[in-house]
Amino acid sequence: MDIILGIKVSDATIIATSKAATRGISVLKDTDDKTRHLNAHNLIAYTGEAGDTVQFAEYVQANIQLYSMRENDIELSPKATASFVRTQLATSLRSRKPYQVNCLIGGYDVKTNKPSLNWIDYLGTQVELPYGAHGYAAFYTTSLLDKHYRKEMTVEEGLKLMDMCVEELQRRMPIDFKGVYIKVVDKDGIRQLE
Repeated sequence: MDIILGIKVSDATIIATSKAATRGISVLKDTDDKTRHLNAHNLIAYTGEAGDTVQFAEYVQANIQLYSMRENDIELSPKATASFVRTQLATSLRSRKPYQVNCLIGGYDVKTNKPSLNWIDYLGTQVELPYGAHGYAAFYTTSLLDKHYRKEMTVEEGLKLMDMCVEELQRRMPIDFKGVYIKVVDKDGIRQLE
């Protein structure tokens, strides 16, 4: 029942994740952050099997930081980051214990000055999209995003659209997902909004 949403606006990427960590019908924690900062301008939001998600996200985070250390603080672009994540999921799919993880990679490419949002599923399918969602959020919010999304939206307009999506989810989902964490990735880096 995890919710992860992403919207790419003209100069940033906005990611929202539900705060509730659930197991069946029980809410185990109401402050669960389903994102990891990969570097200064890349963020991964993840959903899937409980053990797989955190282990995979930490593995990706460590490897991207290792790359940065080895290459004299060169930061991977969002496209390169998404390709790495996709390759790791595709490789794990062919193992005895594949990761059951779906994710969104939100980033800002400092070389081209463009935001990026990549949708990746547990099968290793990767596509760059203007907006995306995983979990039940995709069923309930895709039509809203189709109707109201514009390529030239500002961050403020993107946040209003994200609020519309969250209100729709609160209205239609059978569980209380305890609200959402919203993070914005832009030229200045990653910041969390209250």
